[in-house]
Amino acid sequence: MTHTGTCHCGQVSFEVEGEPEEVMECNCSHCSRKGFLLWFIPRDKFKLLQGADSLTTYEFNKHIIAHQFCKTCSCQAFAYGKDRSGAEMAAVNARCLADIDLSSLKRIPVDGRSF
Repeated sequence: MTHTGTCHCGQVSFEVEGEPEEVMECNCSHCSRKGFLLWFIPRDKFKLLQGADSLTTYEFNKHIIAHQFCKTCSCQAFAYGKDRSGAEMAAVNARCLADIDLSSLKRIPVDGRSF
């Protein structure tokens, strides 16, 4: 199944292939303040449809994840990174997907504060 998502203002849009069953809810200083529910998918299952020039990047801590923000509305709908094996990944903020029932997703707690 293909899902579509956007930032708040709609300048950035994307689509992802797959069906989210679980999302990660991290307690690090960044994710907890933003309320992210992250669905990690292989990078080739993510497609940016519009708004590449509307994005800016934020990296912190170990600079492993390139958090992408809309320059207009500041919404972070996704990020780019790699898994432990080095495979390219996308971390999609499930809250930015148009047709997802968030209450149906299993939330996996991640202790990011300890990293």
